[in-house]
Amino acid sequence: MMDETLVLLTLAGRRAALPASAVGSVIEIETIVPVPKAAPHIAGLTAMRSQALTVVDCRAALGLGSHQSKPGDRAVVVTVGGHQYALLVDGVDDVEAALSEPRAIAGGFGKGWDEAAIGMVETSGEPALLVDPGQLVNAKFEAAA
Repeated sequence: MMDETLVLLTLAGRRAALPASAVGSVIEIETIVPVPKAAPHIAGLTAMRSQALTVVDCRAALGLGSHQSKPGDRAVVVTVGGHQYALLVDGVDDVEAALSEPRAIAGGFGKGWDEAAIGMVETSGEPALLVDPGQLVNAKFEAAA
């Protein structure tokens, strides 16, 4: 991990990172078509080079409400379980090497982050939360009481 390349991004207002090996591309989303009866974290479908992509609302996947999407929003395209997904993020900042192994997050940031985060990694700037894209795509929701 020490020399793994990371895609640094802003996710639900926090500095986060995804392993660059998991990222296929970064796209701007113009249109999201809602999908009836989809899971709460699925914003809908969008197109990338004539291919349909499922758009994951990362804020909702973390249990932090919904992303107010607008044309030009950025998404990171990842492959999970053989399918491509567009992860809706606040912004994509940079690509750089991890300077440490992931370490436990002191105090945590809440249930959604605890499930999605692998740990905190050092970068040349500030530390970033290393996130497992599969946890965002496969977010679990408790039924409302």
